[in-house]
Amino acid sequence: MSTRGDYACRALLSLALRDDDGPTSVRDIAERTALPQPYLEQILLALKGAGLVRSKRGVGGGYILARSPGEILLSEILSAVDGPITLGDFGEPHEDGACDHEGQCVLLAIWKQAGEVMRRHLEGYTLASITEVARGEAPWPATDQA
Repeated sequence: MSTRGDYACRALLSLALRDDDGPTSVRDIAERTALPQPYLEQILLALKGAGLVRSKRGVGGGYILARSPGEILLSEILSAVDGPITLGDFGEPHEDGACDHEGQCVLLAIWKQAGEVMRRHLEGYTLASITEVARGEAPWPATDQA
């Protein structure tokens, strides 16, 4: 998870929490989320390009969600600003046991599997479900304790 991805999620959560208020200015989003406005502007442009927000110019303008919060996946927000969800681009492991780098292919297979688990986990959250938790209308996500 990058800072850019975290900021994008915070910005869209802020919009979702005030979904009925109409367009919200970048300045207002920045103030409510304590995010740096110039960086936030870049992030919102990327989110707009991905079809997650729309903008309105002029007085009373700003950003609004392009779709219902229930239709926006957390994984989609992260992918819009960071690209596909993976644990890095380490290449493909050899599947025939022919790895020539002291077993590195075993690690590559594990990293790939971990990235898939993370992607599927993040696809389990919509902006609407996160909004419900933020409003105290749903329980916090469960954390496994080992």
